[in-house]
Amino acid sequence: MGRTRYLILSDIHSNQEALEAVLRAVHRRHYDGVICMGDLVGYGASPNPVVTRIRKFKGLVAVRGNHDKVCSGLEDGRNFNAAARQAAMWTLSKLRPENKDFLKSLPQGPKEAAPGIWLAHGSIPEEDAYLFSDFDAYQVFESSPFQVCFFGHTHFPMVFQQRAGNVELIPLKEDLVELTLMPDARYLINPGSVGQPRDRNPKAAFAEYSPESRRLVVRRVPYDIASAALRIRRASLPESLANRLFLGA
Repeated sequence: MGRTRYLILSDIHSNQEALEAVLRAVHRRHYDGVICMGDLVGYGASPNPVVTRIRKFKGLVAVRGNHDKVCSGLEDGRNFNAAARQAAMWTLSKLRPENKDFLKSLPQGPKEAAPGIWLAHGSIPEEDAYLFSDFDAYQVFESSPFQVCFFGHTHFPMVFQQRAGNVELIPLKEDLVELTLMPDARYLINPGSVGQPRDRNPKAAFAEYSPESRRLVVRRVPYDIASAALRIRRASLPESLANRLFLGA
């Protein structure tokens, strides 16, 4: 029997160019499922192509993000900053009905994708909470009995490892990081953002995970940032949303 392997995606944010670059990078690889931690839309100018593509994935297990809720009309976005809310309202006006319905149907996290493998948008106790520090991670580890949980929302690739009661942050700074997860440890894993990285590396981020071998691979791939930024400008969305793509910020 072959080993199971999952493609791990998060925070695509209506960036068609970034998503296409990721899929080109893995097009010859077989995955038994796709795990997506939400925020398919928001900020970028290609919501329909992105949602349509995600809907076609076989074996998709996904949860909603905060932008998915606002862009589909489930929430009003009053807690968003001005640029994010303008993009969300624009997205709400542009989404095709079938794509809007799909976003509305995404479940609230956390969700178990496979035995021992969970996913959440922000964190397990609170779907929109930001998980940055080892103390944040400690609280999540204490809240639920998962072995591995993938999360997004911060747009920073990172791994938190809990072993013998201690929590360690493992930063993921290179364009290719391969880790074998320890069988006596528990993990919180953020693969970074496909469509709007914020760790000063503008390349699209994603991961793959094989539970039998406990092998995690986190990758960064370049994409056509200029085209993604041009789409944002042509949609008359805030200039800052285009500029930040070049900076990875």
